[in-house]
Amino acid sequence: MREVADGVFEVGIGFVNVHLVVTDDGVVLVDTGLPGRSAKIGQALHELRRGIGEVRTVLLTHHHTDHTGGLAEVRRRSGARVVAHQADVPIVTGAERPVIRHPVVRLTSLLMGTPEPAPVDDVVTADGYSPLPGFTALHTPGHTAGHLSYLLDRAGGVLFAGDAAAGRRGGRVGSTPKMVSVDFDQQARSVARLAGLDFEHAVFGHGRAVSGRAVERFREFAAR
Repeated sequence: MREVADGVFEVGIGFVNVHLVVTDDGVVLVDTGLPGRSAKIGQALHELRRGIGEVRTVLLTHHHTDHTGGLAEVRRRSGARVVAHQADVPIVTGAERPVIRHPVVRLTSLLMGTPEPAPVDDVVTADGYSPLPGFTALHTPGHTAGHLSYLLDRAGGVLFAGDAAAGRRGGRVGSTPKMVSVDFDQQARSVARLAGLDFEHAVFGHGRAVSGRAVERFREFAAR
């Protein structure tokens, strides 16, 4: 675990990151990692002298297993409110099964396991919605139809990019693999939109965070 910005912590769970944000009203959790790994979240909270019961809100970036794997257990143990975009809600709740076309992704999904379905309490239907004070939900489709990024008004701006983009070596920004996105061209347009915002820090579902005018790295990536 490392602190990316004031009260914003990156927690690695296998090959995916989840993020903890300490607020005046408890802890906000952005994504929940792989199935069967929620103990890692509890460990990180313990290091912060916090408990799972202090998680008030879970902000989901999208429905993929490596981001929702611990959701049901976290919600059950904390009573946290779950936020997700309406386009991804049916898969999060188990009302629909995800369509997986690429054979490599299908195999990876089998190895990761199936996340337990969980209710969604706050369904995002409008771009720019504020799910809680200081946070803005940005609809950034492409990786999934309902992919959300979140912008936190703190420390010059902290972008939770989810899998709209990925952190690369040397503080660069790159893309997630094309085979795991439903519309790669749309994803590129979402990245270009993020590059038009203003933020100092960016954190990702995969790869290390970028700090210090992180938006400039997004602009470089969008221009390539």
